Amino acid sequence: MRDTERMTLRPFTGTAAEAAHILALDSDPEVMRWITGGRPTTPRTVRERTLPRLARRYACLGGRPGYWAAHGRADGAFLGWFELRPVEADSAAVLELGYRLTRAAWGHGYATEGARALVAAAFADLGARRVTANTMAVNTGSRRVMEKAGLRFVRSYTGDWPEAIPGSEHGEVEYALTAPGPAPARPDPAPQG
Repeated sequence: MRDTERMTLRPFTGTAAEAAHILALDSDPEVMRWITGGRPTTPRTVRERTLPRLARRYACLGGRPGYWAAHGRADGAFLGWFELRPVEADSAAVLELGYRLTRAAWGHGYATEGARALVAAAFADLGARRVTANTMAVNTGSRRVMEKAGLRFVRSYTGDWPEAIPGSEHGEVEYALTAPGPAPARPDPAPQG
Protein backbone atom coordinates (compact mmCIF):
# COMPACT_ATOMS: atom_id res chain seq x y z
CA MET A 1 0.00 0.00 0.00
CA ARG A 2 1.27 3.46 -0.86
CA ASP A 3 -0.11 6.73 0.49
CA THR A 4 0.02 10.21 -0.92
CA GLU A 5 -1.20 13.28 0.89
CA ARG A 6 -4.85 12.63 -0.03
CA MET A 7 -4.94 9.13 -1.51
CA THR A 8 -4.21 5.52 -0.73
CA LEU A 9 -2.84 3.59 -3.69
CA ARG A 10 -3.23 -0.13 -3.26
CA PRO A 11 -2.78 -3.14 -5.54
CA PHE A 12 -5.80 -4.53 -7.33
CA THR A 13 -6.80 -7.99 -6.15
CA GLY A 14 -9.56 -8.86 -8.62
CA THR A 15 -12.56 -8.58 -6.31
CA ALA A 16 -16.17 -8.09 -7.40
CA ALA A 17 -16.14 -4.64 -5.75
CA GLU A 18 -13.12 -3.66 -7.87
CA ALA A 19 -14.88 -4.94 -10.97
CA ALA A 20 -17.89 -2.75 -10.14
CA HIS A 21 -15.63 0.30 -9.69
CA ILE A 22 -13.85 -0.33 -13.00
CA LEU A 23 -17.12 -0.94 -14.82
CA ALA A 24 -18.52 2.37 -13.54
CA LEU A 25 -15.29 4.19 -14.45
CA ASP A 26 -15.14 2.69 -17.93
CA SER A 27 -18.86 3.34 -18.54
CA ASP A 28 -18.49 7.12 -18.27
CA PRO A 29 -18.33 8.49 -21.84
CA GLU A 30 -16.21 11.47 -20.76
CA VAL A 31 -13.67 9.24 -18.98
CA MET A 32 -13.45 7.03 -22.07
CA ARG A 33 -13.40 9.91 -24.57
CA TRP A 34 -9.67 9.73 -25.34
CA ILE A 35 -9.50 5.93 -25.07
CA THR A 36 -12.47 4.52 -26.99
CA GLY A 37 -14.19 7.64 -28.27
CA GLY A 38 -16.63 7.37 -25.34
CA ARG A 39 -17.75 3.77 -25.80
CA PRO A 40 -18.13 1.92 -22.49
CA THR A 41 -16.26 -1.25 -21.64
CA THR A 42 -18.53 -4.27 -21.35
CA PRO A 43 -18.93 -6.11 -18.03
CA ARG A 44 -17.48 -9.24 -19.63
CA THR A 45 -14.38 -7.37 -20.82
CA VAL A 46 -13.90 -5.89 -17.33
CA ARG A 47 -14.14 -9.35 -15.73
CA GLU A 48 -12.11 -11.30 -18.26
CA ARG A 49 -9.50 -8.81 -19.48
CA THR A 50 -9.37 -5.50 -17.65
CA LEU A 51 -9.35 -6.67 -14.03
CA PRO A 52 -6.78 -9.46 -14.61
CA ARG A 53 -4.52 -6.90 -16.34
CA LEU A 54 -4.91 -4.47 -13.45
CA ALA A 55 -4.18 -7.20 -10.86
CA ARG A 56 -1.05 -8.52 -12.61
CA ARG A 57 2.20 -8.56 -10.63
CA TYR A 58 5.63 -8.20 -12.26
CA ALA A 59 8.70 -10.21 -11.23
CA CYS A 60 11.00 -7.44 -12.48
CA LEU A 61 9.28 -5.10 -9.98
CA GLY A 62 9.91 -7.51 -7.12
CA GLY A 63 6.39 -8.92 -7.35
CA ARG A 64 4.78 -5.49 -7.19
CA PRO A 65 1.78 -4.61 -9.32
CA GLY A 66 1.83 -2.37 -12.36
CA TYR A 67 -1.52 -0.78 -11.50
CA TRP A 68 -2.78 0.83 -8.30
CA ALA A 69 -6.39 1.45 -7.23
CA ALA A 70 -6.71 5.01 -5.91
CA HIS A 71 -8.99 5.74 -2.95
CA GLY A 72 -9.52 8.97 -1.05
CA ARG A 73 -7.82 8.83 2.33
CA ALA A 74 -10.55 10.91 3.95
CA ASP A 75 -13.57 8.88 2.81
CA GLY A 76 -12.27 5.76 1.03
CA ALA A 77 -14.05 6.70 -2.21
CA PHE A 78 -12.77 5.04 -5.36
CA LEU A 79 -11.04 7.73 -7.44
CA GLY A 80 -9.66 5.61 -10.29
CA TRP A 81 -6.32 3.97 -10.97
CA PHE A 82 -2.68 4.72 -11.66
CA GLU A 83 -0.28 2.73 -13.80
CA LEU A 84 3.44 2.26 -13.37
CA ARG A 85 4.31 -0.88 -15.28
CA PRO A 86 7.29 -2.12 -17.25
CA VAL A 87 7.30 -1.38 -20.96
CA GLU A 88 9.09 -4.72 -21.38
CA ALA A 89 7.63 -7.35 -19.02
CA ASP A 90 11.03 -8.59 -17.81
CA SER A 91 12.77 -5.25 -17.19
CA ALA A 92 12.14 -2.38 -14.77
CA ALA A 93 14.47 -0.08 -16.72
CA VAL A 94 11.64 1.75 -18.51
CA LEU A 95 8.27 2.13 -16.82
CA GLU A 96 5.07 3.49 -18.30
CA LEU A 97 3.03 5.98 -16.29
CA GLY A 98 -0.72 6.20 -16.77
CA TYR A 99 -3.90 7.14 -14.93
CA ARG A 100 -7.66 6.99 -15.29
CA LEU A 101 -9.76 8.86 -12.77
CA THR A 102 -13.47 9.24 -12.16
CA ARG A 103 -14.94 12.46 -13.43
CA ALA A 104 -15.69 13.50 -9.82
CA ALA A 105 -11.92 13.40 -9.16
CA TRP A 106 -11.03 15.65 -12.10
CA GLY A 107 -9.74 19.15 -11.44
CA HIS A 108 -8.65 18.48 -7.85
CA GLY A 109 -4.99 17.65 -8.48
CA TYR A 110 -5.31 13.91 -7.79
CA ALA A 111 -3.80 12.90 -11.13
CA THR A 112 -0.75 15.08 -10.55
CA GLU A 113 -0.40 13.93 -6.94
CA GLY A 114 -0.51 10.25 -7.87
CA ALA A 115 1.70 10.67 -10.94
CA ARG A 116 4.37 12.50 -8.94
CA ALA A 117 4.34 9.81 -6.24
CA LEU A 118 4.76 7.03 -8.78
CA VAL A 119 7.49 8.82 -10.72
CA ALA A 120 9.42 9.26 -7.46
CA ALA A 121 8.90 5.59 -6.59
CA ALA A 122 10.02 4.52 -10.08
CA PHE A 123 13.47 5.98 -9.51
CA ALA A 124 13.88 5.64 -5.73
CA ASP A 125 12.26 2.24 -5.11
CA LEU A 126 12.26 0.39 -8.43
CA GLY A 127 15.56 1.48 -9.96
CA ALA A 128 13.99 2.61 -13.22
CA ARG A 129 16.16 4.53 -15.66
CA ARG A 130 13.25 6.15 -17.50
CA VAL A 131 9.54 6.83 -17.04
CA THR A 132 7.45 7.35 -20.16
CA ALA A 133 3.81 8.30 -20.79
CA ASN A 134 1.66 8.64 -23.90
CA THR A 135 -1.64 10.25 -24.78
CA MET A 136 -3.53 11.66 -27.73
CA ALA A 137 -2.06 14.99 -28.83
CA VAL A 138 -5.41 16.72 -28.22
CA ASN A 139 -5.72 15.45 -24.64
CA THR A 140 -4.41 18.64 -23.06
CA GLY A 141 -5.49 17.68 -19.53
CA SER A 142 -3.40 14.52 -19.53
CA ARG A 143 -0.47 16.36 -21.11
CA ARG A 144 -0.56 18.94 -18.29
CA VAL A 145 -0.46 16.15 -15.69
CA MET A 146 2.60 14.62 -17.38
CA GLU A 147 4.35 18.00 -17.34
CA LYS A 148 3.45 18.66 -13.70
CA ALA A 149 4.83 15.22 -12.80
CA GLY A 150 8.18 16.26 -14.30
CA LEU A 151 7.98 14.49 -17.66
CA ARG A 152 9.00 16.40 -20.77
CA PHE A 153 7.72 16.24 -24.33
CA VAL A 154 9.72 13.76 -26.43
CA ARG A 155 7.87 13.37 -29.71
CA SER A 156 4.65 13.34 -31.68
CA TYR A 157 3.73 10.24 -33.64
CA THR A 158 0.83 8.54 -35.35
CA GLY A 159 -0.25 5.05 -34.43
CA ASP A 160 -1.93 2.50 -36.62
CA TRP A 161 -5.11 2.11 -34.59
CA PRO A 162 -7.78 -0.36 -35.68
CA GLU A 163 -10.54 2.19 -35.11
CA ALA A 164 -10.16 5.96 -35.29
CA ILE A 165 -11.78 8.09 -32.61
CA PRO A 166 -12.37 11.85 -32.68
CA GLY A 167 -9.03 13.60 -32.25
CA SER A 168 -6.89 10.65 -33.34
CA GLU A 169 -6.18 12.40 -36.63
CA HIS A 170 -3.87 14.70 -34.63
CA GLY A 171 -1.72 11.77 -33.49
CA GLU A 172 -0.18 10.84 -30.18
CA VAL A 173 2.49 12.36 -27.99
CA GLU A 174 5.15 10.82 -25.79
CA TYR A 175 6.54 12.39 -22.64
CA ALA A 176 9.41 11.00 -20.58
CA LEU A 177 11.78 11.59 -17.70
CA THR A 178 15.19 9.97 -17.33
CA ALA A 179 16.56 9.13 -13.90
CA PRO A 180 19.09 11.54 -12.56
CA GLY A 181 22.49 9.96 -12.84
CA PRO A 182 25.75 10.60 -11.09
CA ALA A 183 27.35 13.89 -11.95
CA PRO A 184 29.88 13.56 -14.74
CA ALA A 185 33.47 13.45 -13.55
CA ARG A 186 35.21 16.78 -13.84
CA PRO A 187 38.62 16.72 -15.42
CA ASP A 188 41.49 17.58 -13.17
CA PRO A 189 42.63 21.14 -13.67
CA ALA A 190 45.62 21.55 -15.90
CA PRO A 191 48.84 21.89 -13.96
CA GLN A 192 50.05 25.43 -13.62
CA GLY A 193 53.56 25.93 -14.66
